[in-house]
Amino acid sequence: MFENSMTMAVLAASDLERAKRFWHDTFGLDPVSTEMGGATYVVGGVAVLVYESEFAGTNKATALAIMTDDLDRDMAELRSKGVVFHDYDMPEIKTVDGVVDDEGERGAWFDDSEGNILSLAQPKSVTLDQARQMLAGASA
Repeated sequence: MFENSMTMAVLAASDLERAKRFWHDTFGLDPVSTEMGGATYVVGGVAVLVYESEFAGTNKATALAIMTDDLDRDMAELRSKGVVFHDYDMPEIKTVDGVVDDEGERGAWFDDSEGNILSLAQPKSVTLDQARQMLAGASA
């Protein structure tokens, strides 16, 4: 069905210029394109289109997940740039210092400049390279 396709994540921004500053200042990324009514970035090989919308930040679930090989390193870097991680105390998710540690992965959540919830996750049962290979095999 999707033999000739690609995937793009899409995030809404109520202020596109502010969002572009966030992506530059926080992630060190500049848009690879400013076509399609927004700014497109590439994170981990996946395109992320950030576009202007009055509905930015209204999703109360994770909008973009980034898998990493070193959660602590990346959280420290993001914290040094002013990112504040969420703390949760729910039956299914309890964080300590912003981190949930479950069977398969460690993870953390934070907001972008537009109120979208982003997550970082580090797999525990496989390496990042193994996770990439699993995804590549699933799409072959």
